[in-house]
Amino acid sequence: MNPSEIQDLTETKLQRIAWLSKENPERHFHSLMHHYNEEALRNCFHMLDGSKAVGADKVSKVHYGENLIGNIGELLAKMKRMGYRPNPVREVMIPKDNGKMRPLGISNFEDKIVQLRTAQILESIYDPLFSEDSYGFRPGRGCHQAIKELSEHLYRKEVETVIDIDLENFFGTIDHKILVEILEKKIKDTRFIRYIIRMLKSGVLAQGDLRISEEGTPQGSICSPILANIFSDHVIDKWIEEMVKPNCKGCVRMFRYADDQIICCELEQDAIRIKEALSKRLNKFNLKLNEEKTKLVKFSKTKAKLGIKQETFDFLGFTFYWGKSKKGYTIPKLKTRGKTMRTKLKRVNEWAQKIRNRTRLIEIWKTFQQKVRGHAHYYGVSHNTKYVEIFIRKATGIIFKWLNRRSQKRSLTWEQFGRFQKRYPIPEARVYYALF
Repeated sequence: MNPSEIQDLTETKLQRIAWLSKENPERHFHSLMHHYNEEALRNCFHMLDGSKAVGADKVSKVHYGENLIGNIGELLAKMKRMGYRPNPVREVMIPKDNGKMRPLGISNFEDKIVQLRTAQILESIYDPLFSEDSYGFRPGRGCHQAIKELSEHLYRKEVETVIDIDLENFFGTIDHKILVEILEKKIKDTRFIRYIIRMLKSGVLAQGDLRISEEGTPQGSICSPILANIFSDHVIDKWIEEMVKPNCKGCVRMFRYADDQIICCELEQDAIRIKEALSKRLNKFNLKLNEEKTKLVKFSKTKAKLGIKQETFDFLGFTFYWGKSKKGYTIPKLKTRGKTMRTKLKRVNEWAQKIRNRTRLIEIWKTFQQKVRGHAHYYGVSHNTKYVEIFIRKATGIIFKWLNRRSQKRSLTWEQFGRFQKRYPIPEARVYYALF
């Protein structure tokens, strides 16, 4: 059976789980371990990206695939006798936009195979039950959809106050015991739950030291996004829908992408009460609201029309503000967040300085084209073309500066650089994703 046939078969089984879950949201799942079979695990092997960093055991996809049938068979045998134990993840630190570092967990390749299958099963059970206001790490959903629907809500509905929410170290503070209790409400397969617990408690290898905690899902683990979504759905999303909205006087709507979330409130008094109640709700589940960064934002369209200055808020790398359309209508607009722009330009500068003498000019330029393309495609939304142009212009100036420092002599004039750009053009700033 070839990889495409294996994928079709495994997807059919996952679709069956999703259909059962959607048809009966109260349904319990008693038998899930049979979904770890040779076909499914081989499919997961083929789906994984072989160019990713290797785990602590240094085994790559190529190496694992040299004896794929034997390795998968041995893995299945261990899982059937409950002999499989996930290995500790290798921790690396990567920079955040605020200049701080955040941990990223890199699992062994075999553990990635099991994680991917586990994530597929969990996603099939829970995704049909998730809130429509949750957009992060879900099939068929993404950042641009969240941004578009938020923009439409701000334009069509009266919103007086926006609650800009910031959670302290969300992924790192998810309580294992509470998470397992949430999973056990639907999943009655005790062996499946035991493997989830083993995965959570596998530990982290940081500079040779093993660290095991009772909280947190390693960022970078394939299972982390779905586990975080399950936790958030129980703690926040359903609470907003079932407890908050019925007790508010005005319209309330949440928009959440992983731990990045905002709540739009028609009435300021509702926003004040929700913010206070949210802090207590989170504390109940050992999560914490960042009180300094969580704020109530005045964002009234009616007042903006009257010329009363309103505030701004950030969501998914964009700053939202009230502006005017070409016909003079008051509409919500967005632009690249200033701090995000500065951070990305700083990273371009660091990369260009580091790479300038390590490879050929054309290879440097191809990588630069990819970086610009990624930025332009993400930030190329309605109203933001100007700020994408600014990024491209400044980033191009940075790369020109460092290309001229490849040797002691100036290697490129601006005219020569211009001709080079015409021959190898970078993506242009335009609207890649329309919000209306």
